[in-house]
Amino acid sequence: MIETVVASALPVDEMMRIEKNRLEPDHPVEHPKRIVIVTGTHGDELEGQFCCYEVIRRINEHKEYLNGIVDVFPALNPLGIDTITRGIPKFDLDMNRIFPGNLDGSLAEYTAHQVIEDIKGADLCVDIHSSNIFLREIPQIRINEETAERLVPLALKMNVDYIWIHAAATVLESTLAYSLNTAGVPTLVAEMGVGMRITKEYGYQLTDGIFSVMKHLGVWTGPVGEVRQPIISTDGKVSFLNAEASGVFVPCVNHSNKVKAGEHIGDIISPVTGEIIHSVDSPVDGLVFTLREYPIVYEGSLLARILGGVD
Repeated sequence: MIETVVASALPVDEMMRIEKNRLEPDHPVEHPKRIVIVTGTHGDELEGQFCCYEVIRRINEHKEYLNGIVDVFPALNPLGIDTITRGIPKFDLDMNRIFPGNLDGSLAEYTAHQVIEDIKGADLCVDIHSSNIFLREIPQIRINEETAERLVPLALKMNVDYIWIHAAATVLESTLAYSLNTAGVPTLVAEMGVGMRITKEYGYQLTDGIFSVMKHLGVWTGPVGEVRQPIISTDGKVSFLNAEASGVFVPCVNHSNKVKAGEHIGDIISPVTGEIIHSVDSPVDGLVFTLREYPIVYEGSLLARILGGVD
């Protein structure tokens, strides 16, 4: 059932609506568990759109296995998606920096508040993000170290390749995930793929994980596949490779490759002089879990992240 969670009038007789699709069992269930799938917080991150479609499609094909409530929010920032804009157009705001919102605040703050209120009480929220247009990420779950003890057991069911337990940061306090975790809703942040694109194999992989965790919670009683055993790490094991010069980055390894210390990762080249400006090598043995997708770089641009200690 399609429900409107937030609606507000806009100029020129337009409306801003945030909608969700609530899927409920056809048979009576006493005290059903509820899982919430959220995506589209950033208008240029589209990988989650395919996951929403696939989750709803699979449930509708086998509704007899649904034993709880599944709320699917495909677009928390519909104006951003409509205009291919990361933030909220006209407000110059990153929506994932205004939670938990304010009932008496601006349109953006009011929207954030209403979304939080609607999700409160859920047994799990999966907050799906893509990378930006510059970088490609392997399917992963990112968890604040303050909530790791509670969330890692759930993340292990999500069929991702990597669980990154990162340090707390002030900016995280205004995110959807932080606000929901603080409100008692376990919330997993999934990151995968690249901005403005859909990577179907990643979408299938994460959807399989969503059904796995639904089965774990008792929301789904149907068959699910085996899940991958992810690598778990903290910030201290991650190496960041940044550009030492401006130019065009041409990688010579594939995303998700394992590399050795000293192995050649790629080159920053000059199309004007025909020279290699900067030769990029791996500082550690490890896994390339982030790789530059957009080739134009400037000094300091992120080229890759490598998880050290992976053979």
